[in-house]
Amino acid sequence: MRRLVLIGIAACFYYSGIVALARWITRRSKSRLIVLNYHRATGGDLRRHLLYLRRHYSVMHVEKALEELYAPFKKVATQLDERTPLVLTFDDGYRDNYTHAYALARELQIPFTIYLIPGYLDSGAHFWWLEAKHLVRCARVNTVTLDGRTFHLNSTEDCSALASLIDAGARYARSAEEREQFLAAMHTALAVPSERSDEDDPSLPLTWDEVHEMDASGLVSFGAHTMHHSILAYLADQREMQSEVVDCRTVLEKQLGHPVRTFAYPVGQVQHINRSVIEVVQKAGFIWAFTTRYGINTSGSNPYLLKRVEVDVDQHWLVVAAEAAGLWGFFSRLRWLPFIRKNFTNAANAGR
Repeated sequence: MRRLVLIGIAACFYYSGIVALARWITRRSKSRLIVLNYHRATGGDLRRHLLYLRRHYSVMHVEKALEELYAPFKKVATQLDERTPLVLTFDDGYRDNYTHAYALARELQIPFTIYLIPGYLDSGAHFWWLEAKHLVRCARVNTVTLDGRTFHLNSTEDCSALASLIDAGARYARSAEEREQFLAAMHTALAVPSERSDEDDPSLPLTWDEVHEMDASGLVSFGAHTMHHSILAYLADQREMQSEVVDCRTVLEKQLGHPVRTFAYPVGQVQHINRSVIEVVQKAGFIWAFTTRYGINTSGSNPYLLKRVEVDVDQHWLVVAAEAAGLWGFFSRLRWLPFIRKNFTNAANAGR
């Protein structure tokens, strides 16, 4: 019901002309850059999203858009486009970014950027933030006791609580090694089989062959998202933080054969990015870095704290239209419609 209500509100925004007015105001403001942040490409209607965005925005490669944002007067006259620049980003590098998003990009000639985690491309393992639900779903025991609490796996409430506990243990790990050891212990405690027959699972990471093909197309560009998707501010060892960032860029540039200049912070909210994290990203040679903080970027934006608008592929295109126009954020700040942000801003979701 709430989803229908939100679509209804978005439809009112759109068909009343409020979305068009918001686009016009942003366009008149000049030196603005909207960056949308997706993760998955399947499970919704990405095609309809892209058709709308292509019509109303100048969809650009991330580096070209940022160069023009920070040096607007270098824009060649023949390249002028009155529409507001917009960039599409996909974090993490799921397989469906290749099978679905890339297929649509070729068909519609729309560029986008993927922020990659080389450790997962190398291993082919499932992303750590997906493991909690998998472990609970595939458990071969009826009960398990963790942190002094016994969980009954025939109880929906206990299963949900156990999944939350496992996710928190992985999320707040002080090192990648600590996280892997914790997840291995959970596999053992829950007697989860190690074999997984899901080679075609769209939630698996991309392969290097898929990355190379997309890179050669000229439609898809790539940025860095750490080696193992560690939440940098939580790491205990400064050297590991540096390795997560520096090694990620080194591996990507070796694989791609050209510079990688943009970075996306894992999860990317204020509490996940401190001064040390920003300094490491700067020293690693990145020119720009993206958070998941909501907002539209201007020429005065901190290049290492760039904002994005979180969207999901399963959202209705009318909701995405309102998101891109900045309307959800506007009403949220005024506290007129607080539940909209709760449901449609997913910056703190697992794996972001």
